[in-house]
Amino acid sequence: MENTKVQWHPGFVAAMNLEFTENRGDLIFEKEYNLNTKPLEIDLLVIKKNSDIRIDNEIGRIFRGHNILEYKSPEDHLDIDTFYKTGAYAGLYKSYGKTLDSIKADDVTVSMVREIKPEGLFGYFTEHGYAITNPYQGIYYVNNNVLFPTQIVVTGELNRRGHIWLRSLSEKLGEQDIKDLIEKIRGLKQKQDREMADSVFEVSVRSNEQIVKNMLGDDGMSKELLEIMKPIIEPMMIKLKNESMQQGMQQGMQQGLQQGVEKTINIMRSLGCDDSQIENAIMEQYELSADVVKGYMFS
Repeated sequence: MENTKVQWHPGFVAAMNLEFTENRGDLIFEKEYNLNTKPLEIDLLVIKKNSDIRIDNEIGRIFRGHNILEYKSPEDHLDIDTFYKTGAYAGLYKSYGKTLDSIKADDVTVSMVREIKPEGLFGYFTEHGYAITNPYQGIYYVNNNVLFPTQIVVTGELNRRGHIWLRSLSEKLGEQDIKDLIEKIRGLKQKQDREMADSVFEVSVRSNEQIVKNMLGDDGMSKELLEIMKPIIEPMMIKLKNESMQQGMQQGMQQGLQQGVEKTINIMRSLGCDDSQIENAIMEQYELSADVVKGYMFS
């Protein structure tokens, strides 16, 4: 798989949508919500259509009418300045209502989400008299010295089964975590859910490449992974094609093409693809006839 920078935030937005599947009809999700002009941008704004609706997911128990969420990927820090910045974004959001005080202060909440508990920030809370409670596993409420009800969600501490989407946004997944995620995705019926799950899965795969490569070598898992990994496999095939064409310019086009096709055939066979799937993929990616492809496959 190509070693590209993991795009964590689209995966986060998708995971939050999936976290609130049971209440999705009651909520409006606004990703990368612009407060004014960039870079004043909220990672995710969740608006309750009806403030009286109860959110079943414990992450949403704190939610009121307008809910600002800040997500920090494993490579980002969550420190006191980020804490205040997110609170300031919430204040700006409240002040930008259509009319004076149209967004009430007591109708706004702030959530900060990170995989690992920010010990430095919690140390600051202790030193400066913040009151912290832990009402649910992995969820911490900051109860004073804040303008709005505020929580910190530590995804690595959340219940493994109950919050699989957020917990899958990690660089520390094991084979069982990947298997559980695949099983969860296979159970999804709605097209919208599958599309968002694909976004979460892509982040999980790209940030845990070695684990996934090990699983691809397991005949029992390769077929399960194949369909879900299709959006990731296809760019890899295109990359192989481009590499083979580049080789062709240096070594002779035919030799480079042959090497690229053979690599692709070997990869797809290791993934459990049948001959017809391989043949169709090679014909499409390399623009070869069926007879030529068969010659490569059965030589």
